[in-house]
Amino acid sequence: MQQNLLTTKEAAICLGVSEAFLERDRWAGAKVPFIKIGSRAVRYRLQDLEHYIESCIRKSTSDTGRK
Repeated sequence: MQQNLLTTKEAAICLGVSEAFLERDRWAGAKVPFIKIGSRAVRYRLQDLEHYIESCIRKSTSDTGRK
């Protein structure tokens, strides 16, 4: 299970975004699911990142993803 938990840096690389993007996302309400371990450690599960990527798929620029 340990190999499925990614640091913020590793998750950012996986998603192709900056670490600051993920930090702002957590602060603003977390569209990207994360796990808080203890009082400071933040980790991301690979399967959650994959589900997040799937939820972002759009067919056109006007597609909001809402049904």
